[in-house]
Amino acid sequence: MIAGVLALVTGVVGIVVPLLPTTPFILLAAFCFSRGCERCERWMLEHARLGPIVRDWRARHAVPRRAKQLATVMMALGSAAAAFMLPPSVARLPALVCVGVAVWLWRLPSSAA
Repeated sequence: MIAGVLALVTGVVGIVVPLLPTTPFILLAAFCFSRGCERCERWMLEHARLGPIVRDWRARHAVPRRAKQLATVMMALGSAAAAFMLPPSVARLPALVCVGVAVWLWRLPSSAA
């Protein structure tokens, strides 16, 4: 339950902090609650804003299109910043990882949430 609460708080903070993702932490919170607190899991599933994200992931492994777009932009910005700050020998590594994540993410179904 503690892990679920921490993940939920982090996800909610991610709504207002641009570089912190929201959707993965909401999904992690739902997973943790499904293992430790049935009441909290039910609350998340019935929540007007959080429920659709969790239900779509569980039903179809779908991610909201807006979350995909935001994640892609943030990964591109982070990779560009890393390219300038890291030593040349590893400067491309973050971009390569982010490309892999973006390909995986965009291959998932999109949801309206």
